[in-house]
Amino acid sequence: MFDNRTLVSTRETAAVLALMAGRHLPWNRLAGAIEEEGSALRLLENLDAQAGPDRLFEIDDKRVSLDQLEDHLHGWEAEGIRVVTVLDATYPANLRMVHDLPPVLFLRGSLREGDSRSVAVVGTRKASPRGLGQAQSISRGLIEADYVVVSGLAAGVDTAAHTAALEAGGRTIGVIGTGLRHSFPKANAELQDRIGRDHAVVSQFWPGQEPRKWTFPQRNAVMSGFTRATVVVEASYTSGAKMQARLALEHGRPVFLLRSLLEHPWAREYHEHRGVYVVEEGAEIVEHLERLYAASGQLTLIR
Repeated sequence: MFDNRTLVSTRETAAVLALMAGRHLPWNRLAGAIEEEGSALRLLENLDAQAGPDRLFEIDDKRVSLDQLEDHLHGWEAEGIRVVTVLDATYPANLRMVHDLPPVLFLRGSLREGDSRSVAVVGTRKASPRGLGQAQSISRGLIEADYVVVSGLAAGVDTAAHTAALEAGGRTIGVIGTGLRHSFPKANAELQDRIGRDHAVVSQFWPGQEPRKWTFPQRNAVMSGFTRATVVVEASYTSGAKMQARLALEHGRPVFLLRSLLEHPWAREYHEHRGVYVVEEGAEIVEHLERLYAASGQLTLIR
């Protein structure tokens, strides 16, 4: 659910971006500092007082032009790109609860209060026909149970999950590992455009960011934080989906592994963790979720 914050001004949003464009701080530290201050503008104004070895920012960060960043915001808006900051009421409540939240999200489409009732369906880009069928079946089951299907708009399992959700008439959200001006793979550009037009595509990266090896693990952290749970369909030891399972456990979110994954040592190891459930089909996932979360829809973390 959204909280009671009001929408912040364009100037305030520009100040958040200015802080991001300054020294490269860990996102969670920057987001925490902004939330604690309650204003990115005040944080910028108070930089001179933050002296000593433990200061968050260099004084030169104040040279970043807020006017220029406001121009960028207006330009992005003309492209259909919005910026949601940790100061906004519409910042996803699930994501706000995790330790590695980003200060901003770049968005095509719109976020809704009901998006807190979302589940990530992830897996390998080189999925088997069986894996693709499982991803489709799970997505349809989640949609029928009034969940939002979230995935990464990659090839393979991600594409199958998004497509099945759309075909079932449900809502699906893409959390991508590039800026919103790019799609990866390029073959999914049309699918990404459709989801961004009718639902939502989210990125924590500046709009022009191209795909890099480091962007996808960071994307997985945001996808895990955004959702109530992660379902892993097919994944090898080096898969980003396996990494997302680990991140979800760190976030206190349940992880569902299809039983066929137990042929992999990593999945058998994860099976021993609290909060990991081995399932055969989507109906079991829904049953577990309904037991785990109260009827009010509030997220309860597994610790």
